[in-house]
Parts: sequence; C-alpha cells; structure tokens
Amino acid sequence: MSLTVAQIMTPDPPALHPQDPVERVVELLHEHRLSGLPVVGEDGRPVGIVTENDLLMSDAADDLHAPPNIQVFGGVIFLGSVKHWEERVRKAIASSVGDVMTRDPVTVRSDATPREAAHLISSGGHNRLPVVDGDGLLVGVVTRADVLDALLDER
Repeated sequence: MSLTVAQIMTPDPPALHPQDPVERVVELLHEHRLSGLPVVGEDGRPVGIVTENDLLMSDAADDLHAPPNIQVFGGVIFLGSVKHWEERVRKAIASSVGDVMTRDPVTVRSDATPREAAHLISSGGHNRLPVVDGDGLLVGVVTRADVLDALLDER
C-alpha cells in the first residue's frame, strides 16, 4: 500500500484570511515556526498562500520605478509590461494579507500520492502546497521536506 498526502501532511494548519492585517502573518509565522501559511476564503477553500518571501521587499527601490513610458495627449503609454511593477507597488503598500499573498495557489488533494505532490512542487517551484479534501476545503499543508522524506521511505 502506498502512502497518501494525508499521511505525510501537517493537518489543520493555522490559516489566514485575506482581510487579516499583515502583522497577523508575522505573528503566526513566528508563533508556529513556519515559513508560509495558507490563506482561505470564508468557505474554507484556499485562495492564496503567503510566505516570508512575500513580506520581504529586497531591492524595493529599484522595482518601484514605473516602466518606461511616453506621454501622449495627456495620457500615459507604457512601453513594456506593468504587471511586475503593479505587483511590487501593491506589496509595498500592503496592509492586509490579501495584498501580499500569492493568489490562486496550486493545491494537492489529500488522496494524492507523494509522487504526485512532488511533481506539483517541482514543476511550480513551490516549497509547500495547501492540501484539500474532495470538496476543495483546506485540510493540511505538505512541504517539500515532507514529500522528500516520503519518497525516501518508499525506497
């Protein structure tokens, strides 16, 4: 019998809500000695994930400059993508979890195998995944270390 994600995950992790203040992220990360937390909507389904990295603004001054643009007839035309710039500005002035979280997180079902979780983690470059039940409700978190340990145990 092979393992499932439900057997290797951390069940019932502390979770945040988009309207929680950013300070709550820091409190929970410190209190539970974690580096990331799931964010759930009112229905208990994951809507985001927030990590220590989301709270850090390294080289913020460099990223907060607007992309090259020209002004024509009182309007501004950006000469490149503004998506990265908008994201950095949003995080720089963040006051809520919803402002800093990564939206639409990749999730894994609790009945998936560690190999399936490993694929999701490696293909997306994630360190942790929210684990959901058959109804899409948050039931746990599985980390890269959890998956690696399970894969080693299978050998």
